[in-house]
Amino acid sequence: MRSGKSQSKGKILLVDDDPGLLRLLSIRLRAEGYGVEAVESAHKALATLNRFSPDLVITDLRMDKMDGIGLLKELQTRSPGLRVVIITAHGTIPDAVLATQSGAFGFLTKPIDKDELMATVAKALRVSGSIDVEEGWAAEIITRNRGMKEILQQAKMVAATDARVLITGQSGTGKELVAKAIHNASPRHNMPFIAINCSAMAENLLESELFGHEKGAFTGATRTHKGLFQAADGGTLLLDEIGDMPTRLQVKLLRVLQEAQVRPVGSTEALTVDVRIISATHRNLQQLLHDGSFREDLFYRLNVVNIKLPTLGERREDIPLLVASFLQTIAGEAGQERKVYAPEAVEMLVTAEWPGNIRQLYNVVRQNVALSRSPVISGELVQQSLGDHAGKLASFSDARDEFTRNYLSQILQITVGNVSQAARLAKRNRTDFYKLLARHELNPDQFKTR
Repeated sequence: MRSGKSQSKGKILLVDDDPGLLRLLSIRLRAEGYGVEAVESAHKALATLNRFSPDLVITDLRMDKMDGIGLLKELQTRSPGLRVVIITAHGTIPDAVLATQSGAFGFLTKPIDKDELMATVAKALRVSGSIDVEEGWAAEIITRNRGMKEILQQAKMVAATDARVLITGQSGTGKELVAKAIHNASPRHNMPFIAINCSAMAENLLESELFGHEKGAFTGATRTHKGLFQAADGGTLLLDEIGDMPTRLQVKLLRVLQEAQVRPVGSTEALTVDVRIISATHRNLQQLLHDGSFREDLFYRLNVVNIKLPTLGERREDIPLLVASFLQTIAGEAGQERKVYAPEAVEMLVTAEWPGNIRQLYNVVRQNVALSRSPVISGELVQQSLGDHAGKLASFSDARDEFTRNYLSQILQITVGNVSQAARLAKRNRTDFYKLLARHELNPDQFKTR
């Protein structure tokens, strides 16, 4: 059962050995505008993964050969960040716990309520998506954001030339990763890539690091030191935080760019170097030009091609992907099983403010992994980590309505749509219970076994 062209709302891979349920779910999801691929086994699902590239997988728990939990764990390895919803015939607590602890986004119980299905799918797709695997040159950059994709296309085009690139963007947005990607895609990729932070050291030390020095050039210079321009000869040198470079060194850098030669401190001889310069800054260089703290002639030498990186808040769809990648990296470093975030915790991460961008997100994930005593990282722990940067909570009225609707749905699932029995479990009279169902648009017939 194949969808043909994928729909704009997202692509869903259905996995179940029950042809009737596959057909029913496919019809319901396609009617809502989703692209659907339906297969009868976990092995077929894995074979379909690269071709179909789903945004969400819905799989039955009980299947021959490989069950839903086995498929879930395999998907976590092959496609970090891809959300999985488990279908169970009984909705037992052990099944739900097992699915959640294994990293499932959630679970649905048979018979599957249409409204609950659509609500779960919509919620999962807000915080889900498989990582689009880039070519090797940009493998470290994890994104499915359209703006970042365009930036990578631009980066690959400029990489084929020796044009100087100025990368701008807030701290923590990945400027060094983009610079490294440009180097990897360039004809210089087999030569050195060296990065230096121009704001991280004193002026004299920065001068020595960049241009080198001769033995005896100054107190403490006990040996000749080859600078980074020489070390990066034939390759790429990233001048990070170029906006913080002292004015005197700006003059010396300008001369190197003009003459393609570098003169070490204390030397009378200039050495020819062939280095591609990429610079980066989080500062507003136009304002620094206006203030007189950055040279205009150097600015135009460096700013041949400008690449401006978006903030993490401008690419929120990448947050689940980044989080999944960080969790996998941290687990690998520690030699432990990878932890997962509870669904509400992922939503908190997606909606939070990130003034420190990707670097801050990584620190929060590392902190959560260290402090979580459970394999599932809770929303409460994320809330503590985010503090004032947490996203806005739902209103009390909205939260109460969502709780009531979920509660009613659960009772109707337990009683298989028997309203009298459900009302008794809820300790409400039958008339009031019917009014509650009507208010929350729940139809008992949809919970009855067909």
